[in-house]
Amino acid sequence: MQFAFRNEIEGSMVKSMLSRHGISRRLLTKVKFDGGKITVNGQEKNAIYRLEKDDLVTVTVPDEPDNEKLIPDDFPLNVLFEDDHYLVVEKPAGKPSITGSLHPTGAMSNAVKGYISQKNYANQTVHIITRLDRDTSGIMFLAKHRYAHALMNQHKFRDTMEKRYFAIVNDQDLPDSGRIDLPIGRRDDSIIQRQVRFDEKAKDALTSYVVAERKNDLALLDIILHTGRTHQIRVHFSHFGYPLIGDDLYGGNHDLISRQALHCHHLQFLNPFTDEMVHVELDMPEDMKNLLK
Repeated sequence: MQFAFRNEIEGSMVKSMLSRHGISRRLLTKVKFDGGKITVNGQEKNAIYRLEKDDLVTVTVPDEPDNEKLIPDDFPLNVLFEDDHYLVVEKPAGKPSITGSLHPTGAMSNAVKGYISQKNYANQTVHIITRLDRDTSGIMFLAKHRYAHALMNQHKFRDTMEKRYFAIVNDQDLPDSGRIDLPIGRRDDSIIQRQVRFDEKAKDALTSYVVAERKNDLALLDIILHTGRTHQIRVHFSHFGYPLIGDDLYGGNHDLISRQALHCHHLQFLNPFTDEMVHVELDMPEDMKNLLK
């Protein structure tokens, strides 16, 4: 792939100018040693070349090879959005986001690998930007090459990303809306569970919500995740005595549903390549709808 940039600072080195546009030193190493190149006004140059103002710098990034350790699955993906740089898909409940040493297949990463293999895309590496717990359904966000992934990790673009979730809890005098601003860290006695804690092992976590519907003694919450801590929504609501329906890890049970009633239904982000805001919506799955019928 090729990316072109206009230099704005007289005397800037190529590598400094490219760094301002999100091209990392690691990616420049790939360009240098794996078949890419850098040109300035059509002439091949190296990364320490000094630029004049308005010079046009073009970077040819080498294709990303197949990761042979990631086994492709023939799983029918529901693609919600796709362009040359990003891929947004639906993850069903019960399917992990990434593979593990004991389960090398069956994850969304395997399914996406199968998809890009069938499409014969030039870049064959799977870049996951947002992942979901195994039993959480909804929207997953991926990049189609390493530069697109790196850009979404920059504050300029990461701060434009908004993820919203539907969750169902018992309706026991729950306020119509609220903000939960409590730090979260790993429990000392578990490698899986998290908890609200107030020490150096915790990280800031912010969740806000509104009640979208009340029915059958249940409350359907529309939640904005402002930070991305592991199990954040589940931990925050359990801490206040409102564990998610079906979440037996944090105080719920499987009497009404076989998994936590949590679904990522909305994603928005500023596309760095088009400067357009992308909005993706995904309807709530049937098992959660049935709780409210």
